[in-house]
Amino acid sequence: MKNKSLKTPAIAAGILGLSFLGGYAGNQLSQNQNLLSNQTQVVPQKTQKHETSTTLAVNKVQNAVVSVISYAENDQSNSIFNLGPNESGEDAAAGEGSGVIYKKDGKYAYLVTNTHVISGASRLDIQFADGSKVEGEVIGSDVYSDISVVRIPADKVQEVATFGDSSQLSIGETAIAIGSPLGTDYANSVTQGIISSLERTVTSKSEDGQTISTKALQTDAAINPGNSGGPLINIDGQVIGITSSKIASSISGVSVEGMGFAIPSNEVIAIVEQLEENGSIRRPALGISMLNLTNLTTSDLDRLNLPEDIQGGVVVRSTQEGFPVDGKLEQYDVITKIDDTDIQSTSDLQSALYSKNINDTITIEFYRNGKLQKVDVKLDKTTQDLKQ
Repeated sequence: MKNKSLKTPAIAAGILGLSFLGGYAGNQLSQNQNLLSNQTQVVPQKTQKHETSTTLAVNKVQNAVVSVISYAENDQSNSIFNLGPNESGEDAAAGEGSGVIYKKDGKYAYLVTNTHVISGASRLDIQFADGSKVEGEVIGSDVYSDISVVRIPADKVQEVATFGDSSQLSIGETAIAIGSPLGTDYANSVTQGIISSLERTVTSKSEDGQTISTKALQTDAAINPGNSGGPLINIDGQVIGITSSKIASSISGVSVEGMGFAIPSNEVIAIVEQLEENGSIRRPALGISMLNLTNLTTSDLDRLNLPEDIQGGVVVRSTQEGFPVDGKLEQYDVITKIDDTDIQSTSDLQSALYSKNINDTITIEFYRNGKLQKVDVKLDKTTQDLKQ
């Protein structure tokens, strides 16, 4: 019995000792954690401002980028002085896009934007990067290139962008888009990507239903509604293109990402110079309606009797009386070359034709009933004549 009674305090003491040690260790660990916590407390450090090639490029041009706000005819909702009983007095724009100031000349400054941004507008407001606004005046527009020039007072213009040479671009080089995606709430948003292609054919329809095919730069920089008319710049901060469109989904409805397009800067320069001087672009017209050879069915192709090696070209659907090709080209002729330029599609034909001047003479190669022929045509009519 004694042995058992002697063991009980020893066991108890041992248990007590373990409890004490456990408690001591716990207290010591808590103190160490508090000490460690005090030693590793997060303290904000002074952060240096980092500059990269991208930030330097953006800094060169961002103050020249503007938002373009268009108001439709008879839209009085933008004025508090024309409130109806149920109107809030908030500005209601018919459309919003972007633009970039490229010239400052004494009293005025000039910006370029897309024609579809300002089309149908009765009035334009131009919002600067600092949020201030001035009224803009359209001095020239061109539907085919989707380029318009707007004039604004020069006194508030802080910065003017410079154009780069789009003929020197390389696939894979950096491309930075600046603009107002979804409107002025996101003005001067910056996205970055690369140049994906140098000559991508983009086809669209003008408001009068005319099919327009142009050559454009392709980029995967994020482009959204409202970016239209804003600059695409290179890593040197030069404008290499004017953002114009994107593909959001394919014909089959498949969602598409990273396919935006911009009008090359070299074309923009040539267009704005003419728009400043004349207000419009005088382009030569052949006087034909046309479609791509590749759009024909196999049965239609068989009826044209073309050589097997002819896979592309433009089919003449009809000719217009009094125009250059009247009496020289006929329905179902297939145009394959203008001067030294091969013609594979309607966009090729438009590009080749619009590179000529009024009253130039061109040589057109075409197939009629399977036989190759040539004809010289003097370009003495313009696209304005087509509308008369």
